[in-house]
Amino acid sequence: MAATSVTSHTPPALAPRRRPKERPAELLKAALGVFASKGYAATRLDDIALKAGVSKGTIYLYFANKEALFMAAIEAGITPLVEAVEALSLDEERPSPERLRAFMLSWWSRIGDTPLSALPRLLVAEGNNFPKAAQWFHDEIVTRVQRALARLIETGIARGELRAVEPMVAARILFAPMFAYLVWRETFGQTLCHLPPPEQFFGLAADLLLAGLVRP
Repeated sequence: MAATSVTSHTPPALAPRRRPKERPAELLKAALGVFASKGYAATRLDDIALKAGVSKGTIYLYFANKEALFMAAIEAGITPLVEAVEALSLDEERPSPERLRAFMLSWWSRIGDTPLSALPRLLVAEGNNFPKAAQWFHDEIVTRVQRALARLIETGIARGELRAVEPMVAARILFAPMFAYLVWRETFGQTLCHLPPPEQFFGLAADLLLAGLVRP
């Protein structure tokens, strides 16, 4: 009599379960991507929930509304850049011109190649419709970066490396080409407005601006 074969059924592997403490970071990452592609006004919480693979109700466990999620997503994404600028402003072992150039050239890798690159366009296009979010971004992110740059410039002036200028005004001027490049690219596209490669653009911007700041 033939032996009866027994087939072993191996249960399918279960997908790793996400721990609740990981969900806020996942929601913020998904939100940033959706806001960047759709804009603030057109984004629905349902879109973000779908992107994150959760229910809409899960979002409300962590964030009060769309505006709170928007601000938290930006803060989470851009805080590493802000902290890097602040660390650069305190690193007095390096010459001030070298630190200013390092900031300008690192901007693209930290912002331009990420969903955060859409932020300038979003703020220009929708800032008047959502003034609270725009004001928060200006006060908590932009101004914080500019103050760090101003401290760096003040140090350079005190050490005789930079010309005596108004530090906060100079910081705004250093910041301007970075903001403008992203607005141009995100609004018109790099090909349509004939933008040079970012490395060339920011390298030349650093050369021109530092030529005016550095003491002969």
